[in-house]
Amino acid sequence: MNKSSKLITGVLIVVAVIIIIVISMSGHSSPLPTDLTTISGDNGSTTVVAVSETTKVSSSLSEYHNAELGFSLKYPSNWEREEGNAGVTLVVPVDPAQTSTVGTLQVSVQVLSGTCAFPPVTTVKDRSTVKFGNNSFNMISMSNTVQGRVYFNRMYSLQQSEICYMFSFASVALNPSTKGLTGSNITVAQNNNKAITTATDSAFTDMVKSFVFVANPQGQDETTVAPK
Repeated sequence: MNKSSKLITGVLIVVAVIIIIVISMSGHSSPLPTDLTTISGDNGSTTVVAVSETTKVSSSLSEYHNAELGFSLKYPSNWEREEGNAGVTLVVPVDPAQTSTVGTLQVSVQVLSGTCAFPPVTTVKDRSTVKFGNNSFNMISMSNTVQGRVYFNRMYSLQQSEICYMFSFASVALNPSTKGLTGSNITVAQNNNKAITTATDSAFTDMVKSFVFVANPQGQDETTVAPK
């Protein structure tokens, strides 16, 4: 491998690791069924408001609603939700009975202050602008094989005034030899890896399509309150 190839390989590894770390850090806290906040009423009373909650909307879909971050969306109910301060991470389970070597499979939604910007990458598989409902998203996807590991990432961004909504999907399939697979099982695992990633990528895009803005809970206007 020449110096140029080594440099490109190194950059790809760093970019993939950065994306996975960002997604993982967004949901490092323990899963919470509901996040609550309190707001003050005009008469001095306080009201408990659910700013984050998940409800089932069908046999296979759940809706995540976060009033504090101002959005809701629908996702497969078997995805495991992990709450973060700036968004939510959804870990996608892989059937252990299925022959595959998928090591990472997760989705995140991050609400960031400022202008949307994708990570700098040297190779982009696909780049486009898509419209889902009333929202226009920028999208990139990346697919690389580095040191036997197959990386796939897709990201959508949505700018709303001074706020950026960033949607990320990351999949990493390990080298079949790391699980002791040999012969035809290697081919089976590779085919299953591709099928799992493709199905999750499709579900991820459906989740982005379901994204809608919601109103934030409003506190008391302090400019109208006389000091006591």
